[in-house]
Amino acid sequence: MRLNALLMCRDLESLRVLAAALDELEIEQQVCLSAPEAMELLMQGHYSALVLDFDLPAAAQVARMARMAPPQRRPVVFAMIGALTGVAATFEAGANFVIYEPLALEQVTRSLRAGRGFMQPDRRRSPRQALETLVYLQFGIAALPAIVLDLNEQGLALQAAEPLPPVPEVPFRFVLPGTNNMVEGKGEMIWADDEGRVGMLFSHLTPAARRSLKNWLNRRSPKKRSARVAARPERARLSPSALH
Repeated sequence: MRLNALLMCRDLESLRVLAAALDELEIEQQVCLSAPEAMELLMQGHYSALVLDFDLPAAAQVARMARMAPPQRRPVVFAMIGALTGVAATFEAGANFVIYEPLALEQVTRSLRAGRGFMQPDRRRSPRQALETLVYLQFGIAALPAIVLDLNEQGLALQAAEPLPPVPEVPFRFVLPGTNNMVEGKGEMIWADDEGRVGMLFSHLTPAARRSLKNWLNRRSPKKRSARVAARPERARLSPSALH
């Protein structure tokens, strides 16, 4: 099965060089222009490699999100950086390889070839995980993405790229996996740890969102237990009493 790559880049010359290098290595490619689009695509499908232009907003956030994927679906992350971008910061964000701008075909091909042995092929017929969707948490004007881990009618557990601010209640929105139904509401953070994991109880859901969630849970196979909000980890940094 073929390898494939997701490119988050807007520079046409860089895309031309990347396309030439990927074609030489027989790696399929798809281009996106923003961090939200990249994260949605990573949730929807498998990519053997992820090439991120770190001059674009939230590129580090996309890299951290990609590193949280299961090992069999985790892409090799290539960071495109300019002279003003620190190398250490890209590796801290989860990059495996660095490609220096302006891109040169020989350098890019060499870097991609070095990472090729670590890439997982796109197995489109493999079963998807039970939950693969992003939840967006609203902190003031900032919408922070996280991965939904567990879900039921009372709440959800999620994994963020970094520890979340210790607030008692936060607005959220997410699309139910396998549907186009948006669930919006507010959640009470009942625990959080230093690894970015959070347990949240729904404090408010719109009637439409509650119906959609209930119908989605009812449609799941009766042989599969519905997901539960994960138990609080030992290293929790918030306790329920601290939130009241």
